[in-house]
Amino acid sequence: MSLTTQFYTMLAMIAMGSIFGASLDTYNRFLQRGKRKRWIVFVNDVMFWIIQGLAIFYILFLVNYGEIRFYIFIALVCGFAAYQALMKNIYLNLLEILINTIIAIYQFLVKLFMSLIYNPIKWIILALITISVALGKVLLSLVQLFAKMLLWTLKVIFYPIKWIGTLLWKLVPVAFRKFIEKIFQRLAGILKKAKNKIIYIFKWIRRIFNK
Repeated sequence: MSLTTQFYTMLAMIAMGSIFGASLDTYNRFLQRGKRKRWIVFVNDVMFWIIQGLAIFYILFLVNYGEIRFYIFIALVCGFAAYQALMKNIYLNLLEILINTIIAIYQFLVKLFMSLIYNPIKWIILALITISVALGKVLLSLVQLFAKMLLWTLKVIFYPIKWIGTLLWKLVPVAFRKFIEKIFQRLAGILKKAKNKIIYIFKWIRRIFNK
């Protein structure tokens, strides 16, 4: 290995030692060991050290084709120590600023989404539901009013017919009259059941619109 290659290797390993220190602080900042379960911390630690080892070996391979010398470990320790002494506080402050900036941008985007998209759509849907319920109530009232008017009109129309029918009914023989009364009683029972079902349906619809 030439002196130039050894020099580049030393510089690369010093840089990797500093990068390792920054990566370790970043990892600890986001991991928050006290809030995690032990097995999660263990798995993350193993993955972290594997990734760091692979990254260091990859850089070493690019510089000197992966030849390992004793001074490589010294360079890594020197780089890590230099980071701890000179750059750690600066890096941690910059990291916190970056995290707070990202959080602030995220919160701003969420508020912007809620204000410009979510809330308008929500109010439009609520307005449409309110209008639909109001129209349904009006339509139901009109149907009830029309039914009452129709019933009153039919009563007025059929009153003379009923009066004439009553007079004619008295002239009908008693046996035939009883037969007809039985038929009308059955029809009355059927109509009563139908009426009860219609009333139940109207009450159910009214309960829906009154919610």
